[in-house]
Amino acid sequence: MKTARTTFFTRDKNFYKTFFRLMLVVALQNLVAYSVNMLDNIMLGSYSQNALSGAATVNQIFFIVNQLALSIGNALVAICSQYWGKQETEEIRKLTGAALALSILIAAVVVTACTCMPERLLGIFTTSPEIIAEGKAYLGLLKWTFLLFMISNLLIAMLRSVEVVKISFVISIVSLITNGCINYTLIFGHFGFPEMGIKGAAVGTLTARMLELLIIVVYVWKIDTKVRLFDVNLIRIIFAPENRKIWRAFLKVAFPIMCSGMIWAISVPMQTAILGHLSASAVVIGKDIGEGDIERVKSDGRTLSVIDLLIGVVLASLLFVLRGPLLSMYKLTDTAAVLADHFIMIMSIVMVGMSYQMPVSVGVIQGGGDTKFSMYMNLISTWGIVMPLSFLAAFVWKLPVELVVAAVQSDQLFKGIPVFLRFRSYKWIHKLT
Repeated sequence: MKTARTTFFTRDKNFYKTFFRLMLVVALQNLVAYSVNMLDNIMLGSYSQNALSGAATVNQIFFIVNQLALSIGNALVAICSQYWGKQETEEIRKLTGAALALSILIAAVVVTACTCMPERLLGIFTTSPEIIAEGKAYLGLLKWTFLLFMISNLLIAMLRSVEVVKISFVISIVSLITNGCINYTLIFGHFGFPEMGIKGAAVGTLTARMLELLIIVVYVWKIDTKVRLFDVNLIRIIFAPENRKIWRAFLKVAFPIMCSGMIWAISVPMQTAILGHLSASAVVIGKDIGEGDIERVKSDGRTLSVIDLLIGVVLASLLFVLRGPLLSMYKLTDTAAVLADHFIMIMSIVMVGMSYQMPVSVGVIQGGGDTKFSMYMNLISTWGIVMPLSFLAAFVWKLPVELVVAAVQSDQLFKGIPVFLRFRSYKWIHKLT
């Protein structure tokens, strides 16, 4: 096993070069990828408030799909980055086949639910018939993007685990431009096309997601030389009895990560798109463990935790300062504008805690092989603290909506304590390979 001289911060210049390269590209990719759906909200916000509300309601469903996709992708990164540290690409191909099958299965279930009971699903988030009608029109096409997104995200996660990140950023840029152009054309009826409103936004997002999948499949099939995914028979990996151990190995890691993601997704149906440094942390830590350098894992983890906290402070400051220009992009009533301004101020505070505890618990601790800690922490904090506190704030104490939102988001702050204690124990360093 490799050893390294113990220092609090990592002094290896290659570490910083690798991490910041991964972080920057992944963060930009995540920002642009989330902007595909956000662009619908922005353009529909200037078109009609009911259309905006309908799209935002459907995006609550997409948020849960997104959490499932990220959970499966994070599980794949946690294992495959360790195999990448050992240069064992054959195992990466096998694990990707299993993860791909799971992604398709989950997506098929979600699409079926959206097809069979759209009103019931939308009714979970709103009781307004007008918003449900707009949401149903949007969901009719958007549900197919859930399947496309889960496949694309899984393939991007596979490439990320072997430090290939630039293609995902390129894909997101192409997707954003495509969606923006189609939205502008079809929502408002420019260039002689009919004015389709929210259905036009759905067409734009569906087209963008189709293009994303096409580009990533062609890249993995024809260009990638690190993994060479299609060198193996993926169908055989999925169904062959002798490959059951691959499924067991993947599900052992994926299940706690998926539970952790879903606990959070169900209780807090909102997410920021600017925390892409989480995945970069997982790749760096997983690769270190795969190489067997435990002291390096510790010093890298300390360095990453400080970087994450500093990034959170910077991003929170930017969000607070830019809240005016951000809100000006939406067509809101005076009351809605005041509430939105207050919500952004709350999120600016929450983001500092989120930027520390999320990347450290998921990127470092989970990326280091401890896949159960986040599940237990989210289970206790969500159902033992946040949900009761939120219920009391909303229905017993009848506090203003801003304080209810603060109660819902409070776990992003207090979870930093158990995360810090778990991190400093170093009991999260597990070999998965």
